Amino acid sequence: MTSPNMSSPKIFIPGIVPPTGYMGPSWWFAFQGNNLLVYLEDSSVRIPCEVDFSRLGITVIRQHYLGLLEGRPCYSVELTEDAKPPEGMAFQGLRQLFNRLEEDLFWIAGRAVQIVDWDRTHQFCGKCGSRMITGSRERAKECPQCGLVNYPRLAPAIIVLVERDSQILLARSHRFPPGMYSVIAGFVDPGETLEEAVVREVKEETGIDVKDIHYFGSQPWPFPHSLMIAFTAVYAGGEIVIEDEEIEAAGWFTADNLPALPNKISIARKLIDWFLAKQGKVT
Repeated sequence: MTSPNMSSPKIFIPGIVPPTGYMGPSWWFAFQGNNLLVYLEDSSVRIPCEVDFSRLGITVIRQHYLGLLEGRPCYSVELTEDAKPPEGMAFQGLRQLFNRLEEDLFWIAGRAVQIVDWDRTHQFCGKCGSRMITGSRERAKECPQCGLVNYPRLAPAIIVLVERDSQILLARSHRFPPGMYSVIAGFVDPGETLEEAVVREVKEETGIDVKDIHYFGSQPWPFPHSLMIAFTAVYAGGEIVIEDEEIEAAGWFTADNLPALPNKISIARKLIDWFLAKQGKVT
């Protein structure tokens, strides 16, 4: 986890079992639904590191240990639906926290909300209906009746930047903010390789064929529980024909003629910035 505003990334060590005998402050990632409890400041927000939920009149349903950030314990917390934020605090969705929360803390918050959501939706066995038990040594929910084990859900999705000479293929989803375009992305189907998913998604959404597919990187994406696996690819043929249910518009863009782009924290933007760097453009 890195941040352009930090000289070096903070070290996060994931864990299941909390440290014993620790008496110092901890990071508390407390969620009402998928909204995180934060302190509000002028242009940024802050995660609580010393908070007494009971004193604030907030009921904690369940909590999970996440690991250590620079030696400080991190916990995810599920709060009741009627919890009221204390003065100076608010519940905010993670998308609202882009560029306002330290990037290291943002990604731990993303980890935390996925664990809270998984725990909330796996209280009972999907096979026999018995109440599940939280594993003590691994992140799992175990059924004491039939032995079914559930691990946190992860949905792999590909995201790909397609090049054609000095142009890139960008598309606009119906759900994007006004004017924003991004690279092509989509979920991987059962029984499909990542490369096959790249070819299929680009073809389905834009009618374009691609070749020379290369791995670029990956990024957890907690909306709600995706893992984005990024690729680059080269145009191999076809004309743009958009898939109306998913895509509102698509086109080829040069480095000097770009629309509004995704936030820099996203791997979609990292792909686009990689292309711009190749073109000698500074972002």
